[in-house]
Amino acid sequence: MDTKLTLKLDENIIKRAKKLAQDKQTSLSRMIENYLDFVTRTEEDAFQITPFVKSISTGIKVPNDLDYKKEYANHISKKHQ
Repeated sequence: MDTKLTLKLDENIIKRAKKLAQDKQTSLSRMIENYLDFVTRTEEDAFQITPFVKSISTGIKVPNDLDYKKEYANHISKKHQ
């Protein structure tokens, strides 16, 4: 549900913000909403895994030091023998 909010800001800042919003083809309200959403998120909110990504998860752990280029080269080499 959207609620109206009145802000008092420096006139020059408002002009620059309106110009930026216009350049980004969005509204100043949407820009401010996105900013406030960003700065008020908790760590849990900031990193949410979508249901789709969860559905394709295999549960396989990948080592941090995996040399994927070497592994892929080995795979291609074996495939074309």
